[in-house]
Amino acid sequence: MASLNSHSKDLSSFWNGKILWDIPMSQYSTLKVGGPAEAIISVANVEDLKRLVHWLKENDISWWIIGRGSNILVPDRGLSGVTIVLEGEFVGLEKIENQPGQKDKTALIRAGGGCLLSKAVHFCTANSLSGLEFAVGIPGSIGGAVIMNAGAWNNEIGNLLASATLMNNHGKVFTELGQNLGFTYRGWGIEPNTILLDATLVLAIGIKDEIKAACNRYLELRKKNQPLRESSAGSFFKNPPELSAGRLIDEAGLKGHLIGGAKVSEKHANFIINTGNATATDILNLMHFVQDTVYKHSGIRLEPEVHILGNEG
Repeated sequence: MASLNSHSKDLSSFWNGKILWDIPMSQYSTLKVGGPAEAIISVANVEDLKRLVHWLKENDISWWIIGRGSNILVPDRGLSGVTIVLEGEFVGLEKIENQPGQKDKTALIRAGGGCLLSKAVHFCTANSLSGLEFAVGIPGSIGGAVIMNAGAWNNEIGNLLASATLMNNHGKVFTELGQNLGFTYRGWGIEPNTILLDATLVLAIGIKDEIKAACNRYLELRKKNQPLRESSAGSFFKNPPELSAGRLIDEAGLKGHLIGGAKVSEKHANFIINTGNATATDILNLMHFVQDTVYKHSGIRLEPEVHILGNEG
C-alpha cells in the first residue's frame, strides 16, 4: 500500500469536506485505547462514499470503516490510511411499505449502516415491532452488527435480514438477499472491505407492552452479569461450539487477572476491561495470555470476537 503521507495534499485537494489528521483512535473506541489514525473522514451519502473509495483504490491507500467503535481494537501505533465514519443518510431509519408476498403479520424497517443498534431497538419498540429485543444494550451500529452477525440469547440479527445494500472495494453498489450473505456465528460470508450501506430487517408485528417487558428483562440480565460501566469491547472471545468462553476463562482461574491497565473482568470473564490507563498492547498481551492459559487448561484455543485492526490483526 502507498503511504498516505505522500498523498496528503492530494487528498486535501480531492475531498471537499473536513479531514481530521492524526486523531487518537481511543476517542472512537469503547475500549478507549488506540494510537492516531492518519486521517478520519466522515461521509454522509453514497455518491461521496463511492468517490472516496474510488480515489483510495486508484492511489493504493488503505482504508477502514468503523461504526461506533464497540468491537474494535486499534494498535498503539495507530492506523495508516483513511478511517471512514458513516454519517448523514447512513444513520437513517424508517419503516417501509410491505412487499408483494410478505406475510401479513410482519413489517419491514430499513436502517443505515451507521445507525445505532440501540436506536433501531427503540424504534421497533415504539412501533410495536418484535424480533430485535435481544439486541437491547448491545453497543455499536447496524453495519457492525450485521457484519458480525451480532446475537444474544439464541438470537442473531442475520435471521432478521431480508436484504442489504452493499458497496464493494471498487465502489460498486449492489443489493443482496439476506439468505445469500453466508451468515455464520459472529460473521458473514461477504468478502473483506465490503461496506454495508443499509439493511432491511423483517420484524413481527407485536404488542408494545410485551416488547418493552422483554427489552427490560434482557437489559436487567446484562446489568447483572456484564461490566457495563467499564470500558470494554463487549464479549472479547467467541464461544467455542457448545461451550462458553467466559466459563473456560473462569475455570482457568483468570478472573481479575491484570496486565498493565487491562483486566479480565471479575463480573464476566469474557470481558477484557480498561481499568483507566490501559494501552492496546496491554490488551493484546492479556488476550494472548488468556488464550495460552485456557489452551493449557482445557486444550481449547479461544478466537477473538473483537476485530484487531492494522497489521497485528
